[in-house]
Amino acid sequence: MAGTVHIHQMDRWDNPLDPEMTPEQVARILSLPLFRNMDAESFPTLVSLPRLVRNETRLVQYRRGDLVVRAGDYGSSAFLVVQGDVAVILPPGLPSERLGRAAPKRKSLFQVLRQIWNDSRMPEATHHLFQGEGDGAHAVTGDGHGVIRVNLADTDQLLQKHATVILKDGDLFGEIGALGRFPRSVSVVAATDVEILEIRWQGLRDFRRHDARFREHMNQLYRERSLKAHLRETPVCRHLDQALLTDLEQAALSEVYGETDTNNPFWRPQGESPSERLAQEPLIIAEGEVFDGLILIQSGFARISQRFNHGHRTVGFLGRNRMYGLAEAMQRWRTGQPAPSVFSLRAIGYVQTLRIPYEILQSHVLPHLTPEFAPSALTTRSGTVFEGLDREDVGLIEFLVEYHYINATAAMLINLDRCVRCDECVRACSRAHDNNPRFVRQGRRHDAVMVATACMHCLDPVCMIGCPTGAIHRHERGGEVLINDRTCIGCGTCANSCPYGTILMVETRDARGRFQHNRETGLPILKATKCDLCLEQWGGPACQRACPRHALLRANMWDTRNLRHWMGWR
Repeated sequence: MAGTVHIHQMDRWDNPLDPEMTPEQVARILSLPLFRNMDAESFPTLVSLPRLVRNETRLVQYRRGDLVVRAGDYGSSAFLVVQGDVAVILPPGLPSERLGRAAPKRKSLFQVLRQIWNDSRMPEATHHLFQGEGDGAHAVTGDGHGVIRVNLADTDQLLQKHATVILKDGDLFGEIGALGRFPRSVSVVAATDVEILEIRWQGLRDFRRHDARFREHMNQLYRERSLKAHLRETPVCRHLDQALLTDLEQAALSEVYGETDTNNPFWRPQGESPSERLAQEPLIIAEGEVFDGLILIQSGFARISQRFNHGHRTVGFLGRNRMYGLAEAMQRWRTGQPAPSVFSLRAIGYVQTLRIPYEILQSHVLPHLTPEFAPSALTTRSGTVFEGLDREDVGLIEFLVEYHYINATAAMLINLDRCVRCDECVRACSRAHDNNPRFVRQGRRHDAVMVATACMHCLDPVCMIGCPTGAIHRHERGGEVLINDRTCIGCGTCANSCPYGTILMVETRDARGRFQHNRETGLPILKATKCDLCLEQWGGPACQRACPRHALLRANMWDTRNLRHWMGWR
C-alpha cells in the first residue's frame, strides 16, 4: 500500500518579487512618504505592511534612456519614483518600430505561389533572432536579476521631439494598468538615471484594501488620469459634453470583485456542477434585486445567469466596456417605479466595475440618449451577448463561459458533424508558415463543437503580461496578438502565462538547418511561436479558407450573428 508524503504547500510568500531584498532595504522603503503615511495598525498580522513590502516590491535602477513602461503592453506592476526623473511620452507617442514591434507585411504574389511547392524540412528556421546586441534604435541587456533593460538611442532628441510630462520623487504611475489589466496608454522613459520601486499588483491591491488614505489616493489618481477616458469609451456617454462628463466623474463609484492571484483562474476542478461554480463567483447584482444605477465593466468578465428549476443557467456574459442595467434604469425613468434585475451578474475571476447611480443617470444620461438606445431598441436581456442562443443550446454557453473561451476574438471552432478529417486546414497552415503548422487540431469539445488548440487573439491577452521586450504585442489596426522575432529573447513568459497552452517555445535553426545555441551558456536558443492569423497572407486565415466543408470558423465570440449563422441557427 502506498504511503503518504508530506511536502510544503506553496503560498504567495514563497515567491517574493526580489528574493534578495535585505532588511535594510525594507526599512528604507517603509521610510518613503507613500508608506510612512500608511496606518500599519490597519493591516492584519498575516498580511502586515512590512511583510507586504518585503514580498511584493523591489528596487530597480534604470539608466537614462531606459524604457520603464511601453505603450500597448499589459503590465502587472505599478511604479513609484524613488530618486530621479522619468518622462511620460504623451500621445501620439513613439512609433511602433521604436518600441520593438514590427508590422506584418503582405507576401507578394510570387511568395504566395512559392508556398505551394515549397517543402521546408526544418521546424521553425529563423534569420532574425534578437540576442541583446542592439539594432541602432534599441539596446537590450539584462541585469542578472530578471530585469530586462530596453534602452532607446538619442534620448535627447527623443524627449525634445515628443510632448512629455516629467514625474519626480514620490510620483506613482502604472497603477491603473496593473490593477485593471488595461494596456499601457503611454510610454515612460528614464529622463535621468533613476531608482524606481516596482510594486506587484497583488501588493498594490492589499495596500489599497487595508489603508484608507492610500485607497483615496489611488481613487484620486484614477479620477485625474483615466476615469474620463473610460466614460468616454462607454456608448451611453460618448455624446455627452464636457460638463456632463465631469459630473459623472464625481458620482461614479469604482468597485472590485474577485480576489484571484493567478493569470488563469478559469479552469475549475473536473466534476463541479454549474451551481457549485456559480457559488464561487462573487455576486455583483442578484436576480430580483432592485439596484441603483448602471454597471460598467472596466476589466475582466462577468457572467449573466437566470434561475432555472432549482439552480441557475448562464445566458450570456459581459466584457470590458459592456454595461448592465440600462433597460432597468430606463423602465424606472418611464414608470417612476424601481425595476428589479431580470438576471444575476457574477464576477468570473477578477472584475473591476464602475457604478453610475440612478440619480445622475436620470439627470445627465437618460434624457440625452440617442435613438439607438430608445426602449424599442433595447433587448430585455440588458446587453446579453448570446441573445437567442440559450433557446438553442444552453450547454454551449456554459461550456464557452466555463473554459473562458469568451475571451476569444479568433477562436478556432470546428463543427465535428461537418468535418471529414481531411486535414486540409493543417496543410494550408503548414504551407503558409514554412511547413510548420501553428495549431493542433485537438481541443475541448461540447457535443459537435470543438475548440482547437490555436491562439485565440484574446480580448484580454494575459500572455502579454510581463514580456520584457514587448515582442508579443497587438497589431495597431486589427488588434491581433503577434510576436516579433527580432525582439523575442525566448524567455518563455508568454508561453507560461497563456491559459490555453497555445504558445510554444521551439528550438531555432538557421537557414542551413543548424540548431542555434547561446554563445555564452551553450544552451539552445528558443523562440515563442503561435498562430498569427495569417496576417502576411492574402484572404485571411489559411485554415478557414482551406476547409471544403465550411466546418472551421475563426470566431469572434462577440460577433453573435456570425457565430449563429455558422452553427446553422438562423
